[in-house]
Amino acid sequence: MGAALLLGVCLSVPVASVAADASAQVLAPGYRALSFPPPEPGSYRLPVIGPAAGGELLSDEGEPVRLEDLLAGHYSILSFIYGSCDDVNGCPLATAVLYRLFRTLKSEPELASQVRLLTLSFDPEHDTPEVMRLYGAGFQGGPADWRFLTAASDAALAPVLDAYGQGVNRLYDAQGRPSGRFAHVLRVFLIDPERRIRNIYSVSFLHPDLLLADLRTLMLEEAVDDGAAPTPPPETGGRALLARAVRPPLGLPPLPEIEGQPLTAEKVDLGRRLFLDRRLSSNGTLSCALCHIPSQGFTSQAMSRAVGMEGRSLRRNAASLFNVAYVQPLFLDGRERGLDTLAWQELLDPDRMGNRSVAMVLDRLGELPEYQGRFERAFAGRGANMETLGEAMSAYLRTLVSGNAPFDRWRFGGETDAMDLAAQRGFRLFEGKAGCVQCHAIGERDALFTDNRLHDTGIGWARSMHPEPLRRRLELAPGVTLDIDPAALAGTEERRFNDLGLYEVTQNPVDRWRFRTPSLRNIARTAPYMHDGSLPDLAAVVDYYDRGGHPHPEQDPRIRPLGLSADERADLIAFLHALTGDDLDRLAADAASGP
Repeated sequence: MGAALLLGVCLSVPVASVAADASAQVLAPGYRALSFPPPEPGSYRLPVIGPAAGGELLSDEGEPVRLEDLLAGHYSILSFIYGSCDDVNGCPLATAVLYRLFRTLKSEPELASQVRLLTLSFDPEHDTPEVMRLYGAGFQGGPADWRFLTAASDAALAPVLDAYGQGVNRLYDAQGRPSGRFAHVLRVFLIDPERRIRNIYSVSFLHPDLLLADLRTLMLEEAVDDGAAPTPPPETGGRALLARAVRPPLGLPPLPEIEGQPLTAEKVDLGRRLFLDRRLSSNGTLSCALCHIPSQGFTSQAMSRAVGMEGRSLRRNAASLFNVAYVQPLFLDGRERGLDTLAWQELLDPDRMGNRSVAMVLDRLGELPEYQGRFERAFAGRGANMETLGEAMSAYLRTLVSGNAPFDRWRFGGETDAMDLAAQRGFRLFEGKAGCVQCHAIGERDALFTDNRLHDTGIGWARSMHPEPLRRRLELAPGVTLDIDPAALAGTEERRFNDLGLYEVTQNPVDRWRFRTPSLRNIARTAPYMHDGSLPDLAAVVDYYDRGGHPHPEQDPRIRPLGLSADERADLIAFLHALTGDDLDRLAADAASGP
């Protein structure tokens, strides 16, 4: 089953201020403990009330998103809010309940991996994407995926409100001017992965414990029909991952074989354990999964560049690990060939995992009781050594295959309606006017969306050749930045403006600023972009290539001004969204279920 989705519609008042603002009011049940035990999950059924509608919305980055895409394959709770609401038992209640549920999920990672929280404003005139991004900044980095949405206009949002019967009336003052307030009834909708409404909550029984019980009940169901047997949780671990890797999803070629390194479930399980284990870093604080976060597309969406030992900022973005089995060469500068040796590059890098020697890592493994016998079982009696550890990590990474995206079903599966018209127009641009396919290759039977070659796109050249700015902007938290003197960072990070890419490997001047072409699969879920994470969203990427990059003699000649219209840029972004596989939440859930 997919992840659960909570869509909040009343937005503004911070949770911490609720009690202070409501000292003289009677608070709704959602703010305090229930006066009765919540029902036992699975001891009751939730009938289908009706279909859940979709609609065109905007993310907090201003990117177009479709409500139906967000709902599909997820358990969902949908409510509507607006940012300036001052009724403590209205919109602030929705945010407070979602926040309490959000905190509860910290202790239940398996459940959290199947939950997505979405907050949608019905006041797009005031609650712009920027406002929503700033509002949501305090709720990021937790156990569940919480997104904050708005719409392009009242007219764009109206069909969504009508479909859910969510009446909203703008209030006016005595002079007939808009007061900035709305009259509405708070209603919260529980929606299943098949986009069917299963419950509707009002103020009187909107409570996190009840939401949790209903979510668990839905997760136990296999179907809505009476007498349906409970659905066991999705199979996780080495055997499930191995089965998917052996038969990759639609759109992917057969998994490349590595001589002498056959995949087994035991190796995959061991590799996953190593991938998640912070104790493999020199000070026991970092794991591979803390930079390549499973729930964030096996990258880190909160930071443009990775953070290493003792908080040191690194030069490059943490590349997504989806379909890394097909990547050759490895690393953004192409310096490595094998996933087994890649793992040791990270473990021994002084700024990343910080270990000073192979022996340092192996000695630590030997001290940890949970690894006793695991290497021997996975490798026919061979214990932990440089080869077996690298192969185990490689085995897990090779199973992170993701496909069966809408594009795959449309192009390779024959489903003519799998991609909407905007995405189809975007695909024609991708192959034609925009020329993206020249580097992001598509085959006859599968598509990796990369030529696995290294190119100068202009980003590295601009960072190296442009003067050091007088002020540096640091992102302290999502939406929170600080401008400081670059001298204040001396000794705390690698220099940002001199990443020469492949040249650092070959020492050949013609290789300056060349970086590997990334795959575009799941690109909509793996922001920020470019080797240094300098482009925050897909709109910025399309704009960059549309204007021809940073023209200079070494820039790849295929990068040129494209002359795309606003509609064409939107269509191209719609196509890129259609490259999102249907298995991202499953892979994240598997990692969350690991030790």
